[in-house]
Amino acid sequence: MGKARGGRVTFDPERVVMSGGATGANETIMFCLADPGDVFLIPSPYYAAFDRDLRWRTGVDIIPIPCSSSNNFRLTVEAVGWAYKKAQESNKKVKGLILTNPSNPLGTMLDKDTLKDLVRFVTKKSIHLVVDEIYAATVFSGDNFVSVAEVVNDVDNSEVNADLIHIVYSLSKDMGLPGFRVGIVYSYNDSVVSCARKMSSFGLVSSQTQLMLASMLSDDRFVENFLMESSRRLGTRHEIFTIGLKKADITCLTSSAGLFVWMDLRHLLRDRNSFESEIELWRIIIHKVKLNVSPGSSFHCTEPGWFRVCFANMDDDTLHVALRRIQDFVSKSNNKTIAKASDKDQVSQNNNAKKQKWRQSNLRLSFRRLYEDGLSSPGIMSPHSPLLRA
Repeated sequence: MGKARGGRVTFDPERVVMSGGATGANETIMFCLADPGDVFLIPSPYYAAFDRDLRWRTGVDIIPIPCSSSNNFRLTVEAVGWAYKKAQESNKKVKGLILTNPSNPLGTMLDKDTLKDLVRFVTKKSIHLVVDEIYAATVFSGDNFVSVAEVVNDVDNSEVNADLIHIVYSLSKDMGLPGFRVGIVYSYNDSVVSCARKMSSFGLVSSQTQLMLASMLSDDRFVENFLMESSRRLGTRHEIFTIGLKKADITCLTSSAGLFVWMDLRHLLRDRNSFESEIELWRIIIHKVKLNVSPGSSFHCTEPGWFRVCFANMDDDTLHVALRRIQDFVSKSNNKTIAKASDKDQVSQNNNAKKQKWRQSNLRLSFRRLYEDGLSSPGIMSPHSPLLRA
């Protein structure tokens, strides 16, 4: 964890609790901090699977903090305060604020001053701050990543209650090990550490995995070289991808971290104010262009027309195929052709909806079936390649 943060902060191993991936770590921290019906504030757009990870079994509710393209979706303490006030006016019990830093899906980072303001805010309101730092070492340009752990060390003790600060981390993104299912809860609160350690029995990391990772991560030279080379390659790939999109007159939110870009396709919508138009365009891109992108509405974005597209989990040849497809699509497209194509897709969608309604009313679906259905919808992103090779 320290190396991924440039060695600017040290972590106490006694406060580290391992879990079965960041998914399990996020759920664990919710069980530790909240009761069913309690509320956490999350800036939107936010990682779509939080609706599953944080809510399904814990009973916790999420209230989005809307962020706008007018200020590049930047989070401000004023926006957090507004959402907190609205929640209280609705008689909601706010237990905390959840951040992803660097952001998924935006690829942006919170600066130190903003983090300090947020730490002061949660301390003043006596609510928790949970920061998911799973993309900490994916920074490829701009300023260094600032961990909330740095802020805890920098802010005056009278302005921060460290018992309210918690970090979620994983090796899946920074080290490219998603299948190993290694997540971490790090808390400055002794009670939370104790609770999380007890709950870790339900999502253990295997002894074999721990042994292998201990050997790998103890090789300081390898880890440093790996993180440096990963950052370089991400920067190169990001540059190639965004330049290719510009050739198709597609712009992206300026980003400096992550494995994806936040792509602006508002000019291709049939109706720029309609989320239905966004889903129509998404279906065309999926079925006609054969690219797997995620619509902004699945991340609770308040503005139609934004899409997240991953650029890191494909080889160079596939990347160029993806760019050529999107360039060809945009060059041939206009609102009329998009609307015409979407009408055909809508008929198919309506037929599928009727079939699905019949199934749900006549069959007792298992939890697994419901989960798999969710994975095929725009609300839950596919874990697989961003390019459909058909």
